[in-house]
Amino acid sequence: MGQDETQRTDRDAQLLRFTRPEQTFPALTPAEIERIRHFGEIRAYADGELLFETGKPGPGMFVVLAGHVAITQRDGLGHVTPVIDQGPGQFLAELGQLSGRPALVDGRAEGNVEVLLVPPDRLRALLVAEAELGERIMRALILRRVNLIQGGIGGPVLIGPSNSAGVVRLQGFLTRNGQPHHLLDPESEHDAAELIARYSPKPEDWPLVVTAGGTVLRNPSETELGRAIGMIGGAKDNRIYDVAIVGCGPAGLATAVYAASEGLSVAVVDTRAFGGQAGASARIENYLGFPTGISGQALAGRAFTQAQKFGADIMIPMSVSSLDCSRANGTFALALDCGDTLRSRSVVVASGARYRRPDIANLDKFEGRGVWYWASPVEARLCAGEEVALVGAGNSAGQAAVFLSGHAKKVLMIIRGGGLGASMSRYLIERIEATPNIELMFNTEITALEGDEASLLRRIRWKSRLSDDEDSADIRNLFLFVGADPATSWLDGCGVTLDRGGFVVTGAQSEQNQGKLVAPLETSVPGVYAVGDVRSGSVKRVGGAIGEGAQVVASLHGYLGDAAKPAL
Repeated sequence: MGQDETQRTDRDAQLLRFTRPEQTFPALTPAEIERIRHFGEIRAYADGELLFETGKPGPGMFVVLAGHVAITQRDGLGHVTPVIDQGPGQFLAELGQLSGRPALVDGRAEGNVEVLLVPPDRLRALLVAEAELGERIMRALILRRVNLIQGGIGGPVLIGPSNSAGVVRLQGFLTRNGQPHHLLDPESEHDAAELIARYSPKPEDWPLVVTAGGTVLRNPSETELGRAIGMIGGAKDNRIYDVAIVGCGPAGLATAVYAASEGLSVAVVDTRAFGGQAGASARIENYLGFPTGISGQALAGRAFTQAQKFGADIMIPMSVSSLDCSRANGTFALALDCGDTLRSRSVVVASGARYRRPDIANLDKFEGRGVWYWASPVEARLCAGEEVALVGAGNSAGQAAVFLSGHAKKVLMIIRGGGLGASMSRYLIERIEATPNIELMFNTEITALEGDEASLLRRIRWKSRLSDDEDSADIRNLFLFVGADPATSWLDGCGVTLDRGGFVVTGAQSEQNQGKLVAPLETSVPGVYAVGDVRSGSVKRVGGAIGEGAQVVASLHGYLGDAAKPAL
């Protein structure tokens, strides 16, 4: 058997490890490669030379013209694992290369290799200009990221007990942002135990996080972890954007997709993850075009990829601390928590809302230690075979209850009012009523939380609002879906009018705009718009948020066009 036949056999065996291998690693025809040529440039690599390296910004997409490239995983613990071998007609890239993010794997030349290198900006142009070919490439990029996530290939290594608050927090953060990672439990993993012995972490140090470069972090914040693994970008070269979008939920993502696809330069900033509260929804069944339903994470992930495809710069996790509307030099200035300033000609407020915390004594003591504000597979794993409690009566609460019922022994659904009809969609009510391990407790509220010496939740107490009856149960996981407050504190002092609840007032509702012909989504400050849950009077639905995100782009074009006209 010759070398080429051996490599082909090995590659066929490697392909069996992947979901939908033919779509994940499609072969390009000579005609397709010719169509790609004017988007890239020829590069040559000697035997053993790295084309791209784990943890370092990827230079773009490589189309292999001659030779073979070995793709391997390398983690911070020194392990190197073969992933796949790529030969002539194959292309090397995954979603991170749309924006030049750090590579998650190594690519090393086996023998002399000749490739066509397409840098990120030209790759985005290729995806738009070549619709059919671009669709195949985009599908492959998405499937490759999915396979990396499912296989735990690339990304940081988390070391610590799977039920520790820090592990759950960082796993949730990485999962919500579509970042591959894997968890090692020191009780069962030899490598983890060795690292634990070397660093001697205290309980508050869990988890240890090992980056691809070998750096060890002790229970880092989400921002610290984001910086360490190269997630966070910044305003590029003091660039002035056409529009800065604060918030990467459905409204912000819709604005980014439509604005970027129509040629506007777009920056999107979010403090935690793409998708907002909708991204934590286990299943959305009343969104147009998805009759079988879709998870909030999947819907948001598709929009996130679309926004990058059209060139939007997305900065996560990054917070905006204030907005300067004085428009010095004709631009708005957004102060970022990293100390940088983001400048843009217009601003879209899509910051949504923050989870509301009910008035329960010691609640903060148990947050992340048994008290949760969303229900993802990470939290569901902790509930397997146990009784859990959930507080809330809206659609988010209903979706979470149904989702958790598939993992928990029993779900106690605690509802302050006397029914669900006024706040929940009928299809969810019917599903809850048909689920045998969901118990509805109306006119009830939680009065106390109790924990153990490690401050982990162990018991909850509740009472009836119609009598003096009180009761309790051994509950280790409590989910709170009691509404949200608008995330608008960063707007203080910039002149944007808020209503009594703190939501942004738009259109003719604003006193400053009365008697004027203004766009319905424009705030009291010209050039600043508001969309989605943060806007006063919005319908607080995913479909409504996406519609407003699309609608505001027409107003942005009008405002930017008027601002560019010379004064007469």
